[in-house]
Amino acid sequence: MLRNLDTLIASMQPELQPGAYVFASVPHDEVIGGDSVIATFREREGMTVVMAERAAELAGIDVLFRAAWITLTVHSDLHAVGLTAAFASALGEAGISCNVMAAAYHDHIFVPFEDADRAMDALLKLQRAGMLAASKKPPE
Repeated sequence: MLRNLDTLIASMQPELQPGAYVFASVPHDEVIGGDSVIATFREREGMTVVMAERAAELAGIDVLFRAAWITLTVHSDLHAVGLTAAFASALGEAGISCNVMAAAYHDHIFVPFEDADRAMDALLKLQRAGMLAASKKPPE
């Protein structure tokens, strides 16, 4: 897994996942499961659930945020410093909000569904800039 920020940015390889996903909040005792659930997080107010939009519709779950899911396919180390700040800044400069989840091997970015293409453009631009910067560095 990678920790060097320049290498991480140059190797991000953002990948737009197919479909639409939603953030919702359900009571702690509500059973939500299956392959449609991407992530959960227990908060004081309830269980935050990130899941496929269609599954939320079928379950009658109220949607808080409709999102596109982008995975950075680089194997980033959980100890790496600066990657989240770099891509969040790039998306922020493009006027795109993001919700980020770091998993064991990859970072996952959820952006407003309608901004998916612009988000991919911003991330690929960041990656190209990182590749250019890495190519100009003298060998260590």
